[in-house]
Amino acid sequence: MTLRTADDGFSLIDMIFVCGMIGILATIAVPRLLTAKNSASAASAIATMRTISTAQLSYAISCGNGFYAPDLPSLAKPPVASNTGFVPRDLGSAVTVAKSGYNITMEGLPVAGAPDTCNALGVDNAARAYRAGADPMDPVIGRYFSTNALSVIYEDTASLYAAMPESAPPAAGHPVK
Repeated sequence: MTLRTADDGFSLIDMIFVCGMIGILATIAVPRLLTAKNSASAASAIATMRTISTAQLSYAISCGNGFYAPDLPSLAKPPVASNTGFVPRDLGSAVTVAKSGYNITMEGLPVAGAPDTCNALGVDNAARAYRAGADPMDPVIGRYFSTNALSVIYEDTASLYAAMPESAPPAAGHPVK
């Protein structure tokens, strides 16, 4: 049998010191971690706006006879004799999609006289222009993005989507560089 001495293990003071150091390090790290998460979410929203712009341009040139898709599900609908739409299925699963902490929405006003498209939207359903927006689910993020038929992505500290024209620069916001 061995005898225990006073030098074995940790004392209460040692444990309090270690817990205090962990608390100080966490206080420094957590705000930076949240900033990195918000930056990643904003980068994802910008990439989604670029994806929508590129997909709409491809759609208008190759499928829409010069017209745009009126919403995300129409943009995700594959052309006849194809399995792939112009945007990924997850992005075109609904009119408004939650992605990376943002609500992504796109719409275009259908035009009377618009021809049928290669993905069979039907006559009078394609749009002459469109607008798309990415509004954060958590307003603390404070970065809102939007784009339209001009294919320029705009940013502001308030929602741009509601007032975004389909084919002109918005009254507020500035282009993302």
